[in-house]
Amino acid sequence: MKVKWLGHACFLLTSQSGLRIITDPYTPGAFGLEYASPAETADIVTVSHEHADHNNVAAVKGSPQVVKGAGSHDAKGIRFKGVATAHDESSGKERGSNTIFCFTLDGIDVCHLGDLGHDLPDKAAAEIGAVDVLLVPVGGNFTIDATVAGNVCQKLAPKVVIPMHFKNERCPNFPVAGVEDFTRRRQQVKKVASSEIEIRKEQLPAGTETIILKPAL
Repeated sequence: MKVKWLGHACFLLTSQSGLRIITDPYTPGAFGLEYASPAETADIVTVSHEHADHNNVAAVKGSPQVVKGAGSHDAKGIRFKGVATAHDESSGKERGSNTIFCFTLDGIDVCHLGDLGHDLPDKAAAEIGAVDVLLVPVGGNFTIDATVAGNVCQKLAPKVVIPMHFKNERCPNFPVAGVEDFTRRRQQVKKVASSEIEIRKEQLPAGTETIILKPAL
């Protein structure tokens, strides 16, 4: 499975057979985002919530099947599990609901937290289940911050953690923290010089490794 960080909370995951999944495509300029348009081709798009920086399905090429909301969804032979959470610490009263999506690609259990805005309750963690690759927001302000993200990682115990939704050189004016607040609390951190990595089930680390990608767009 290849994982490419396009920017913000948007990833392109590609299976060995060529199936392409895009998560939370953003609208350039929304909430001050400075990334270019995520105009990639995909078979499936997941949308964690209906904010412009996460639901720009129209930008994605290829007439993808769209997966939204809590519950079980089948798309292109992939089973998606949507776990209901909130975008804030007030049960959604401030920013609305958020859906965590879990799915398996090439035998690898992936979990995309969307714009999770609170620590993860035990019930939600149990519903998520086993996680190999966790895509986690770390910038705070609109989502959980570095401290809470660390708590979530500890609770889910993934093999690979890939941070998202943080300030970086491509998006320097977005009003959230950089990734450093998160990485300084992690034990095994690897920064790669590209936006994409390949992950194989048999090569997953024994512990938890945090991988920092560069935004592609």
